Amino acid sequence: MKEIIINISSLEIRVATLEDGDLVEFLVEREQSKRLVGDIYLGRVNAILPGIQAAFVDIGYEKAGFLHASDLSGSLDAFKEFDIVEPRRGRRRDPRDKNKKKNQNQNGYPPIEKLLQKGQEVLVQVTKEAIGTKGPRLSTQVSLPGRFVVYVPNFNYLGVSRKIESRQERSRLKKLISRKKPSNTAIIARTACAGVESKQIVGDINYLHKLWQEVKARSEKATAPHRIHEEVGLLIGMVRDVMTQDVGRILIDNEREFKRLQQYLKTFSPNLCSRVNLYKEKSPIFDKFNIEREIEKTLDRKIWLKKGGYITIDQTEALVAIDVNTGRYVGKKDQEETILETNLLAAREIPRQLRLRDIGGIIVIDFIDMEREANRRKVLAELRHNLRKDRSRSKAFAVSDLGLVEVSRKRVRPSLLHFFSDECPYCKGMGKVLSYDSLANKIEQWIRRIGARTKEKRIQIRANSSLALFLEDERRQTFDAIQRQYRIRIEIQDDPRLHREDFKIVSLRTFRDLVQELT
Repeated sequence: MKEIIINISSLEIRVATLEDGDLVEFLVEREQSKRLVGDIYLGRVNAILPGIQAAFVDIGYEKAGFLHASDLSGSLDAFKEFDIVEPRRGRRRDPRDKNKKKNQNQNGYPPIEKLLQKGQEVLVQVTKEAIGTKGPRLSTQVSLPGRFVVYVPNFNYLGVSRKIESRQERSRLKKLISRKKPSNTAIIARTACAGVESKQIVGDINYLHKLWQEVKARSEKATAPHRIHEEVGLLIGMVRDVMTQDVGRILIDNEREFKRLQQYLKTFSPNLCSRVNLYKEKSPIFDKFNIEREIEKTLDRKIWLKKGGYITIDQTEALVAIDVNTGRYVGKKDQEETILETNLLAAREIPRQLRLRDIGGIIVIDFIDMEREANRRKVLAELRHNLRKDRSRSKAFAVSDLGLVEVSRKRVRPSLLHFFSDECPYCKGMGKVLSYDSLANKIEQWIRRIGARTKEKRIQIRANSSLALFLEDERRQTFDAIQRQYRIRIEIQDDPRLHREDFKIVSLRTFRDLVQELT
C-alpha cells in the first residue's frame, strides 16, 4: 500500500511517501530555496568553451547555467524509459544527412561554437538543480509535462511508457496520439494514461499545446535574462507525477492546500479525488506516522539491517561509497549462507536509502565477498528488482573484478544530506581534525624556528582552551627544555575564541604574531 503524507508549515513543504508503512521517499521545499527544474528562461550566452563543448548562460541567478552541446542536439535521451516510435515509417532519407554527419564531432553532435555565439539570447529549460559549486544544468529542448502526457515541441515522435505492459492498451494510446497530436510535436504517454478515457488525454494534449504557444509568445517579447515559465510547485508536481492507481491515499494537514489539490484532481482525474483527505488530528502529522524519527536517520552514516547486519554510506563530491557488513549477525548455518542473507537484506535496503536520501550520480557498493557465482547473481538480481521501484532512472552494472557493484542514478537536485546540512566549520568537510599531539608537535617546531631566527626572549602561545590545557599537562617538560636551549621564556595562554586547530605565538615585547611574520 502506497500513501503520501504532506506536512505544510509557514517555512517549508514536506512530502513523505510510504510503502507498506516504510518511508521510501522524502521531498522538501523551502520558500528561500524553491526548485528550478522545469522552469523555462530566456537566457543570454555569457561564454562558450569549445574545449569542454559547453556554454555558460545567464538566466538571472548568481550562478550561470551550464549548457552542454549534447543538450543542443535535439536528442530524446531524456525519455529513455519510454518506447519512442516515429509515426511516419519508411520516409525517404534526407540527402542532407551525410552533410550533417560531416559537421558533427566525435560524440555525434555539432560543435557548440557553430551553434551559439556569445551574447546570443536562447530559450532554455532547467533540467538539474545547482549542486555545490555547479550552476543549474540547462537544455534548449523544452518539455512540458502534463497529468497524462509529456509535450515536446520541435519533434515528430510519439512514445508510450514502458510501464504500461498491456499490448492492447499501448496500441490504443499510439493510435490516439497519432491522430490527435499537433504537427512538429512529440507526445509521450505517461504511465498515468493507462485506462484513462480518450477525452481526458486529448484535453491534456490541447492544454499543453496552448501553454507552449503562450511560452513562445512571452519569449518573443522578453529581454534576457528573464523567466518565461515557472513549473508547478512541489505539491501539484508531486500529484501530477506520482498519483496513479497504486496510491491508496494522500493525507495533508493544510486546508487551503487540500482544497487546491482537490480542484486540480477534479480537472484532470476526478476519479482520484476521494483519495485526498484532510488531516484534522491535534498531534503533528509526521509524528502520527513515525516519519519525523525516520527523517532524522537520513543523516546517519550507519544504517542497521534486520538480524544485526548494517551498511555505511559515505558521500563524496565525485561518488557515493556504500559498504555492507555482517555486524552482529552470525547466522545459523555456514558462513556463505550468513553472508548471502546479509547481502540480500542490503540489496533491498540500499535502493530504499537511495530514494529516501535522494542520492544520485555514481554509487559504488561493496557487498560482502561471496564464493559462489550463483549467490552473486542472486544478490545482483535482488538489487535490480528493488531499483525498479525508483522514479529516478537508475542502472546497476555487473559485479566487477574487485567484487564491487556500480550503480548510476539520475541526479536532479542535491541529496538530503547537502540540503539539510552545512559544511562543518571545524573540519571543513574533512570529517577529521588534527590530534593534540600533532598540534603540539607543530607548535614545538615553530618555537624552535623562532628561537633560531629571532632574538625574542619572551613569547606567548595562544591556543584554544582544550589545546592549552594539553600543552600545560603533557608538554611542559618539552617546553622547559626548549627554554633552556634557546634562552627564551614561554607562556601559555588559553583563548576560547580560537578554533581547535588554530594557535598564535606572540612576542611579549612587541606583541607581533611571530608565526605570520616568519611564514
